Amino acid sequence: MHTQRIAEMIESKRESFIKVSDRIWEFAETRFEEFQSAELLASTLESEGFTVEKGVGGIKTAFIGSFGSGGPVVAILGEYDALSGMSQKKGQAKQEAEVPGANGHGCGHNLLGTASLAAAVAVKQYMEENNLPGTVRYYGCPGEEGGSGKTFMARAGLFDDVDFALCWHPMGYNSIMAMNSLANYQVYFKFHGKSSHAAASPHLGRSALDAVELMNVGVNYLREHIIPEARVHYAVTNTGGFSPNVVQSFAEVLYLVRAPKVELVQEIYERVCKIAQGAALMTETEVEIVFDKACSNLVQNQTLEEVMYRNFQQLGVPVHDEAELALAKEVRATLTESELRTSEKETPDGPDVDMVTWLNSYNGEQRPLNGSSDVGDVSWITPTAQCTTACFINGSTLHSWQWVTLGATSIGHKGMLHAGKVMAATAVDMLKNPELIEKAKVELKQRLGKEKYVCPIPDDVMPSVKK
Repeated sequence: MHTQRIAEMIESKRESFIKVSDRIWEFAETRFEEFQSAELLASTLESEGFTVEKGVGGIKTAFIGSFGSGGPVVAILGEYDALSGMSQKKGQAKQEAEVPGANGHGCGHNLLGTASLAAAVAVKQYMEENNLPGTVRYYGCPGEEGGSGKTFMARAGLFDDVDFALCWHPMGYNSIMAMNSLANYQVYFKFHGKSSHAAASPHLGRSALDAVELMNVGVNYLREHIIPEARVHYAVTNTGGFSPNVVQSFAEVLYLVRAPKVELVQEIYERVCKIAQGAALMTETEVEIVFDKACSNLVQNQTLEEVMYRNFQQLGVPVHDEAELALAKEVRATLTESELRTSEKETPDGPDVDMVTWLNSYNGEQRPLNGSSDVGDVSWITPTAQCTTACFINGSTLHSWQWVTLGATSIGHKGMLHAGKVMAATAVDMLKNPELIEKAKVELKQRLGKEKYVCPIPDDVMPSVKK
């Protein structure tokens, strides 16, 4: 059976993959600055016999590693960016930064990118051993966190000839990701005013910071009048300095607008822009609106998900030893009651435990995901499926120090390697059964109906490293 052979392939190289993952965890590079992480993954692919094209889509830290020729073409998506300010020492049940204020892998993308690497390597080896036709590609996708790297890559047409795509995400449970994600826009609002002495001549100043504050108040009132599924977040990214006796001549706020579909995001975005313009009028400042990035909602493909689920069932789930369970228990003891209650929603098929030991059932039904992912843009172009494996404690949340601390331990490693096996086995299953690929494509067309993929990022917007 191909699942067993795939598992053997990945296990034979487990130490190499673990080393890659841990190095990326140490690099902890944020969006579009993942130079060391991208180079490590690319060089590993080259050593495994892949041809690597770097700087694809006009993004310095994006790349594609390819093996084979002709169709079918399978894309295995990898991410490797970290989050700012999330530094944390590994393997301990106490929040403590490795380097205060530094970056950290609070979303497990060091595991994500490496599992996809393992999957691509295993698919290549299986294709060679069995003379299986087709092409396997590893897509090095930077800037998922606040950058939508895949959306820029989609705009460049890099997925147009792909027959199906696979991805995954480390979580606290094992499942098929049959989810609806939210589309989003991320936009800077930069206010330009006039500085003056705040005591001697305040009447001569025009406060850009006042404009930011008024805008935020206006958007807070807007929240009552948008659809309940939508989300609007903001961060003041520049307050105009640290001197209260100076009227701030410049201030900036970054907004993230989410909704189930791009057209709904556009409607809310237009209203947010009107509020910004109103704030500028009230303060006699000027507002500059700078579009940063966007991504589309996910389009489910049940055909591909069913194949992934079948292979997941055959492979089982990660199994943890006593030392790992002891560490999991310690870390889980740091969660609040509210955080623990999330496990009731995410792990419906089992008891309240520190580490999930089962595979969530799958029946094709979609669950809402209030977050966003640039995998959504890929799913509009080609059939796409994702899974999750238990890399973290039950009930823990993304973007938490608990995720950072476990992301470079054997708990994270086991989930990572298992995800690689599930994706590789799924890819091989599809390649061996081209009729399933055609069925998945037909399903995608039916789900889209008359809708066509339109990249939500304007043509003149380029990837930015600003965070």
